[in-house]
Amino acid sequence: MSVQVRFLDTTLRDGEQTPGVSLTPDEKLRIALKLDNLGVDIIEAGSAITSKGEREGIKKITSEGLSAEICSFARAVKVDIDAALECDVDSVHLVVPTSDLHLKHKLRKTREEVLQQSIESTQYAVDHGLIVELSAEDSTRSDMDYLSQIFEEGIGVGAKRICACDTVGMLTPEKSHDFYSQLSKLGAPLSVHCHNDFGLAVANSLSALRAGASEVHATINGIGERAGNASLEEVAVALHSLYGTKTDINIQQLYETSKMVARLTGVYLQPNKAIVGENAFAHESGIHADGVIKKAETYEPITPELVGHQRRFVMGKHIGTKLLQKRVDELGLKVNQGQLMQIFERVKSLGDMGKCVTDVDLQAITEDVLGFVQEKMVDLEEVTIVSGNKVIPTASVKLKIDDKDILEAGVGLGPVDAAIVAIKKSIADFADIELEEYHVDAITGGTDALIDVIVKLRYEDRVISARSTQPDIIMASVEAYLSGVNRLLADKKEDIKS
Repeated sequence: MSVQVRFLDTTLRDGEQTPGVSLTPDEKLRIALKLDNLGVDIIEAGSAITSKGEREGIKKITSEGLSAEICSFARAVKVDIDAALECDVDSVHLVVPTSDLHLKHKLRKTREEVLQQSIESTQYAVDHGLIVELSAEDSTRSDMDYLSQIFEEGIGVGAKRICACDTVGMLTPEKSHDFYSQLSKLGAPLSVHCHNDFGLAVANSLSALRAGASEVHATINGIGERAGNASLEEVAVALHSLYGTKTDINIQQLYETSKMVARLTGVYLQPNKAIVGENAFAHESGIHADGVIKKAETYEPITPELVGHQRRFVMGKHIGTKLLQKRVDELGLKVNQGQLMQIFERVKSLGDMGKCVTDVDLQAITEDVLGFVQEKMVDLEEVTIVSGNKVIPTASVKLKIDDKDILEAGVGLGPVDAAIVAIKKSIADFADIELEEYHVDAITGGTDALIDVIVKLRYEDRVISARSTQPDIIMASVEAYLSGVNRLLADKKEDIKS
């Protein structure tokens, strides 16, 4: 494998070709800045010929003076190269179809015509000061002699790099090694560009790098047309952890970059996505959790901190007593073995019902078992929300405070805000509690996702955090807020007694 592997990130070009994804120029710039900070060597900022908006986005990126080389995709025609020149890019990813299938049915041209077109276009781009990465589309279904001729003659007129694209993901790791081994002898740095139609894009890319390629094309989260492209984070971490190969990728920023791209593109990850999925470092099994607590390497090939992620322990029907004891200890509660087993059985029972137990749930279960369930000063009796595109979000809440029913209403910017406003009005005579922070995460995918809400509340000189996890974001927000309120009021009550 090459001493150092370079990355061309094509999230902004091939990644944007994901069905349903369309980035604004400002969104493209935000991602490009993140990619530059991540350490990618080349950013394929888009295809300049596509549209006026596309050129605007590329120009925004080239004007930033980034460390990365900025590249535009271009067909082997002058109009595409001129559009790239207009955007002041450093290089072009000049793509020429080379398979007979593409030549006959897409271009309807002969091999000789396409060869001449690729030579002229490469020469034109080079003469105008552009670095040319000459790329063969559908190369893995091309005649090797013709493919080699295209590359050799392109190198002869100034192409600095060559790239062979597995456009429809037809390679296997074994074929990839053989294919790229032959091309690595052509006398120019070789790039690998793999698609994931058979789920082999990362494996094929790694095989190509082992065979002599020195640059890999990839996208954040593996997004792209159809089944996507090779996943940058998977290739980068595999090179670092499995092969010990040097890259310029700052792998500690991979998770943060992944989250940004998912948010801006709207292409969210399955929880079990390698490296950056929410379950990549989550443990529920008692055996696994116990092992990880003792030594992380027992059930984790890398630490979550390596990629900027974090470890999660999930409490459900597979939980073990060791993890449960650790979580109870972290809540600051002391239980004996008999009490621990009672808690264990209750958590298992909830797991059998298809529920996951949150920290708030565990605290309630534990305190109940210990026999000192904190009396709630504020209890929710009822909450009603009215919201819509032509209605000011309004909430009415009915609380029981010290055995008195309090009914209040509030309006807000959204239904959650309205509910919190109504609660604050309800407790105004008892305490002035300020919401300092509000954070929400969708733990799972889909419209029925579990919503995890964490709030930070301040009352006088005390600040506490509280959380709730439910499928309903409004109820999770209300319960998290009220949980914090009750804890603050209880602490205040104890101070007065003492």
